[in-house]
Amino acid sequence: MPRRGLSRRTVVAQLLVGAAVLGGGNLLFLATAGAARRKAKGRGSSGPATPAEEGKNLKPGGFTWHPERAPSGPVAIIVSVPKQRVYVYRNGILIGVSTCSTGKKGFETPTGVFTVLEKAEEHYSKEFDDAPMPFMERLTWQGVALHAGKLPGYPASHGCVRLPPKFAKDLYEATHVGTPVIIAGDHTDPEAVKDPGPVLGSSAKAEIDAKVGKKAAGGANAVTSILVSRADNRIYVLQGGAIVAEGDANIKDPSKPIGSNVFIWQGGDKNGSSWAGMGFHPDGEGAVAPNSAVLERIEGSEQVMDATKQRLKPGTVLVTTDLPATPDTRTDKSMVVMDGPAK
Repeated sequence: MPRRGLSRRTVVAQLLVGAAVLGGGNLLFLATAGAARRKAKGRGSSGPATPAEEGKNLKPGGFTWHPERAPSGPVAIIVSVPKQRVYVYRNGILIGVSTCSTGKKGFETPTGVFTVLEKAEEHYSKEFDDAPMPFMERLTWQGVALHAGKLPGYPASHGCVRLPPKFAKDLYEATHVGTPVIIAGDHTDPEAVKDPGPVLGSSAKAEIDAKVGKKAAGGANAVTSILVSRADNRIYVLQGGAIVAEGDANIKDPSKPIGSNVFIWQGGDKNGSSWAGMGFHPDGEGAVAPNSAVLERIEGSEQVMDATKQRLKPGTVLVTTDLPATPDTRTDKSMVVMDGPAK
């Protein structure tokens, strides 16, 4: 719940990340395996699970939950502010859709890319009369969180994302500290990404395959994040909200946008690595599906390469943006990734 009086919907995001490993100086970047959407069937479903199909007829407080479609793997959450819907993906497969209630006028929920910073089954608001916030999953240190609450069918919160109680509990049990949450005006569905591919060269693929089965630096619960900002020409590597490495980003054709994208490493085995990528837009329509050609344009420094390789693990995420992430927009525990228009 953000404080009253904020004039901009600042996206405080402790960035997710790290779907990158560098080969021959290139930030490891993925070759998209086409627009092949993952299909899965759940209880009572007779065809592919898509956000449009599953979320269309839900009434306020309604939701679907099919964890059996993908029993394990990294989870990613997308909150659509215009649709007042929450979409939950595991291993790139849609396992849940829920109605929600985001921030009302004057308390708009910030858009951007976040990670779950902390969790509590029982929590009470420090700003709004000890209001209960069951199954709280904090997204910013300014008070924005996912939690169970009343859903009238329209934006009514003080900035948090309210969820149906049962769905909030199910989601709480499926996530962990570090789970990525994208709050957006528009987004694309996750697309399957397999192996870096020959376009990255054998060195890049070897770097990725070498990480399979290896323990990442920083501990099991450490959140590693990488942000590539075209406006800054910089790459930032964060862990636990603190910058552990940064360097210049050599972006080929720098006048061309790289877009707003999120890539999540889903892990790998002896046959190679698996990824999921999605595009997002902070407000309205305009999200574009991830393009591996964009990622191939980005090169990182040796320091950034080393920091990323040491921390790569399933669930880590790489974020690209055309917007700045300058020092005055960072704190010791968070980073501005996207800035919505003034309200």
